[in-house]
Amino acid sequence: MRYIIFFTILIQTFLNAEELQIKANSFYADEKAGLSVFEGSVNILKGYDELNASKVTVYIDKEKTPTKFIAEGDVSFKVKTKDDVKYEGIAQKAIYLPGKKEYNFYKNVHLKQLGDKKEIQGDEVVLNISDNKAYAKGAEKEPVIMIFEFKEEKKEEEK
Repeated sequence: MRYIIFFTILIQTFLNAEELQIKANSFYADEKAGLSVFEGSVNILKGYDELNASKVTVYIDKEKTPTKFIAEGDVSFKVKTKDDVKYEGIAQKAIYLPGKKEYNFYKNVHLKQLGDKKEIQGDEVVLNISDNKAYAKGAEKEPVIMIFEFKEEKKEEEK
C-alpha cells in the first residue's frame, strides 16, 4: 500500500497540465532512498513527450518532487520544446533533469528535429527544452556529425 501511495504522489507532481503515465513490466520503490525503479519495456508518456527504455530510475527529493530520471538500455524518445519544436531520437542512456528542463543523451546518440532536416549524431548530446538549445560532443575517435538542409536561392539568369 505504501508503494501505491508513493507512486501516486510521484505522478501527482507532474499533473500540472498533463498526465504522466509510466508503464513497465516491474516496479520497485524505496521511499527512504527517494527512488523508484521501473524495468522491462518501460514507456513514459506526458503529453507529446515519450520515453522508452529497458530501465528507468526516478529520484525524488524530500518534498516528493522528481529531481532526476535516468533511462538506460535502448532509449528512444520524442520531446517538444516550449517553442513547439519537436525532436525524436535514440541513445543508450538518457538523463532528464526536470528542474533545468534538460535532457542529456549518451552513447550512440541520434537526435533529429522534426519538420526541418536537422540531425545531430554524437556520443553526448544535451537538449534544453526551455530555451531550445542543443550541445553535442563526439566520442574519442568519432566526431560529432551535424546534418542539415542548406537551401540556396536560385536567381533568374539575366537575359
